[in-house]
Amino acid sequence: KFMEIMQERGVGYLAVSLGYFRTLFSCSGKSTSSEVPEEIQKEMGMSEGLVRYSVGLDNDMEATFKVIEAALRELKYI
Repeated sequence: KFMEIMQERGVGYLAVSLGYFRTLFSCSGKSTSSEVPEEIQKEMGMSEGLVRYSVGLDNDMEATFKVIEAALRELKYI
């Protein structure tokens, strides 16, 4: 849900590959690390809700951070 909100609010894009000049995010356990067995993911500290960000070119990081923070608060993650 969090990544969908980030995309809807223009923070970045849901992605599998993080090679792009815009901000991208993915759920590593379900994408880039999906081949790693769940037990090993847990040992590595890779929780189910872990979001990986690749920060791209951004003219106003402070404003972007505020959007991210507001979404986290809205979802009661912080």
